[in-house]
Amino acid sequence: MAFSVLILGTTSFLGKNLAEWINNKYLVSSVSLRNPDWKKNLENYKVFINLIGKAHDHNKTATEEDFYHVNVDLTKNIFDAFIRSEAKIFIHISSLAALEEFESLKPLTEDDSCNPNSWYGKSKREAEKWLLEQSLPENKKLIILRPPMVHGPGDKGNLGLLYKLISRGIPYPLSSFENNRSFISIDNFCFFIDEIIKSEEKLDSGIYHISDDELISTNQIINIIKKVEKKNTPSLSLPKFFVKGLAKLGDVLPIPLNSLRLKKMTSDLTVSNQKIKSALGIEKLPLTAEEGLIKTIKSFKKEK
Repeated sequence: MAFSVLILGTTSFLGKNLAEWINNKYLVSSVSLRNPDWKKNLENYKVFINLIGKAHDHNKTATEEDFYHVNVDLTKNIFDAFIRSEAKIFIHISSLAALEEFESLKPLTEDDSCNPNSWYGKSKREAEKWLLEQSLPENKKLIILRPPMVHGPGDKGNLGLLYKLISRGIPYPLSSFENNRSFISIDNFCFFIDEIIKSEEKLDSGIYHISDDELISTNQIINIIKKVEKKNTPSLSLPKFFVKGLAKLGDVLPIPLNSLRLKKMTSDLTVSNQKIKSALGIEKLPLTAEEGLIKTIKSFKKEK
């Protein structure tokens, strides 16, 4: 008989896709934390999945307290409800930003030192630390997942902005920078969580990185967009010294590019998913990094 899974954050991009992915395998429910009685009737679930988090500040109005309230305080409330319930597994979605947000010299592992920079990254790391400090009953398990950028149909993040640029025939100006990044498609994200639910006895409580198997560069993403769109948009290979000088100018003047943004767009930021794959016995993910990106970009094309 299928057991019950409680997803917190089903209205989010991740939540909608995950609920749809596992809906035919488990009895999936959700609650709204806006309901003051949300902690009632939680005794029949085996798994809690916490997808609630604040990552974006599109209106530039959020405060540091806003990030800590959502990413830390609400996590504490949800975990307390889990401890009081009969549920056995608490899956908490953290972020690579809790570890590193800009650059890595090698694929990052779960043992690397944390260097969060933004309010988002710091609040996500604070939640991780608090969770790891809590005493767990012997029959309960805590799994903290750190994904890099998750993309897929319905994604409204930076990948969509890059798609708009290239699909409109606007040249990408930073092709002289070669970088490698880790991403994860929504299909692979949901696959990992499904595998954790099915085989949680193979995992010890702790932090795990999830990502696509292959690294991919911004220039590769641009080529995939061009392929899907059937466009021959040229790429501008501006000299690096010129771009870096322009970015330094942006540090003091209100132009779209500054040194921090340039670093985020052009540096390597990669992670290793070997720990969780080895623990769960996963040899191959449903989609390669390129297949996942093609699926996402085709969804952008349909939305045009």
